[in-house]
Amino acid sequence: MKDRGSMAAKVLIVDDDIETLRLVGLMLQRQGFQIVAANNGKQAIALAKSELPELILLDVMMPDMDGYEVTRQLRKDPNTAGIAILMFTAKSQVADKVAGYDAGVDDYLTKPIHPAELVARIKALLNRGKLRGATEAVSPKGYMVGCIASKGGIGISTTIFNLGIVLHQRHKLDVIVAELRPGQGSMALDLGFASPDSLNKLLQSQPAEINSSAIESQLLRTSYGIRLLMASSHIQDAALLIQTEQIQQLTRHLPALAQVVLLDIGASFIPNIEQVLSNCHELIVATEPYPSSIQRTRLLLDNVAEVGFGKSKLLHLIAINRLRADIQLSITQMQEMLGRPIAQVISPVPELAFQAVQRGIPLIQIQPDGLVAQQFNQLATQIAERIKE
Repeated sequence: MKDRGSMAAKVLIVDDDIETLRLVGLMLQRQGFQIVAANNGKQAIALAKSELPELILLDVMMPDMDGYEVTRQLRKDPNTAGIAILMFTAKSQVADKVAGYDAGVDDYLTKPIHPAELVARIKALLNRGKLRGATEAVSPKGYMVGCIASKGGIGISTTIFNLGIVLHQRHKLDVIVAELRPGQGSMALDLGFASPDSLNKLLQSQPAEINSSAIESQLLRTSYGIRLLMASSHIQDAALLIQTEQIQQLTRHLPALAQVVLLDIGASFIPNIEQVLSNCHELIVATEPYPSSIQRTRLLLDNVAEVGFGKSKLLHLIAINRLRADIQLSITQMQEMLGRPIAQVISPVPELAFQAVQRGIPLIQIQPDGLVAQQFNQLATQIAERIKE
């Protein structure tokens, strides 16, 4: 990529609607951006190669070549592979968004949108590009699902570990499960491993040293077919959360290593978490059927909506149930309080969970045909269908 210096960022706008080109171009010019415009896919590719913009605002529906194909061709060319691409289109179906992310776009927005939000998303992508330009180009191949909760102790680590196994064993997908919680890791303890230092080593590296091969060297391949990046459980290691550039590099490169990456963000709101979320294709928000947890989850949903989840990026709620039936909210009550549907409920199985930890094996292997195993399979099927569309 060229040296940008201190010049205003250059944005290539691609849309076959001339009025859209004019209005969006004027709005961005008033924000200080340099504007280049194209009204078809072939022209967009030619201008991207000659002008090397910092960002491309790309429509999907064009007569000669759709936005997905434009993205794929740009990602294949080393000279344009690192350009940030924001797909901006009227196509709002889940399948359309997944197709965009599969093609390689960095973000997806649906029309109409408030100009302030469009500018904010453009600026966020350009900030990410500053780090991308200092390192090697990345061509993500996989689909990264962030997993987060409003508080600790809900059971995210156990959930995504078992979910990863189902995605691999039943849906034949290559899966990485990664804990992004230094000092708060739990998978190693549950599986009987010594306290790992894999995540620590990466976060203690220089940002430019964190690439696909460096991450691959720290992954643990398990007998269940999935690979793990595990965090330590030493409290002092939580200080590594301030390594924001290293965390950003890690989450940029992980999708290049597997078809599916399940990212355990946990309840610890790391500095600049919006950068981590920007690298996720979708977000799973976990909650539990207890009033205070639901209230905190509602606040969390409002926060992640500010970076697009639940609007232009996919968001799904799951309820991890660990409470007795007589002291818990019903699914209907939870959905009414949250204002959103719950995609999956994981039932309470304390005896099975205890046996799993005692034996150091996944929960779903205690009763492979039991109710909880079926619930994990239902959730895995939903994700697998979105990936394969």
